[in-house]
Amino acid sequence: MGKYSKIVSLSPAVTEILYMIGESDNIAGTSAFCVHPEDARNKRKVGSYGTVSMDLLSQIDPDVIFIISGYPHALYEKLSQSYNVVEFELPSTVAGIADLVMRVGFEVDSIKEARDLYHRLLRSIPVPVEGDMTSYIELDLGGPVSFGAYSYITDALTFMGIPSIYADHRKEWLEPDFNFVRKADPDVIIFEPKMFRSLSVESIMKERGWTEMKAYRNGNVYVTPSKYDFFAHHGPSFITDVLPWINKIKENFVKNKNDHIDA
Repeated sequence: MGKYSKIVSLSPAVTEILYMIGESDNIAGTSAFCVHPEDARNKRKVGSYGTVSMDLLSQIDPDVIFIISGYPHALYEKLSQSYNVVEFELPSTVAGIADLVMRVGFEVDSIKEARDLYHRLLRSIPVPVEGDMTSYIELDLGGPVSFGAYSYITDALTFMGIPSIYADHRKEWLEPDFNFVRKADPDVIIFEPKMFRSLSVESIMKERGWTEMKAYRNGNVYVTPSKYDFFAHHGPSFITDVLPWINKIKENFVKNKNDHIDA
């Protein structure tokens, strides 16, 4: 038995960590966005990213509620009036994603399990393929959103050697300026649709007047490979799944560039 027997996790990242350190049986409720791992989709849903059903919480009567900082902070303040709520800091770097594992492990007294997972994640970080290139990434979070210097997404792209054109903007997230993106003309463009929604690259590029950009002309426009949050999810699978995917994009780019030079 862990420190808590009735955990409500409103953070998809924390939920994934709890599963991976052996605390899944103690999870009594999650948010609708907690879909990693697959079994988490079967847990009782009590809310979403920034909302919660007070009736369901009352029925569960949790020992603790886990939440992430940032947008849900107002919910943290509300719930703290009635429940024991722990707010974990939203990571701003890849290292912060790994560190979140330890912070959750400390809180639930699964320290050895968390440290083992933490070390596995560190060992799994891929060595970036060599080569210089730039990127633009856009997530649909109820509208187009990109990311600046304070985001773990920007840190991941920079670490893997394909820095975002917004890497120096002193923001966590921002509404992209489509003219700025067109003029920056990044080597690679990455789109992430909202969960369970499809996306037409052709329609977007034509609508925005981006069809002359080199990423489009060279076939370097990508859509994330999951119907669930991919870059938007900052749990352990960001390190095990997203970083290798970024590296594969860079590997393809470098190979195609070298093939073009050889030709």
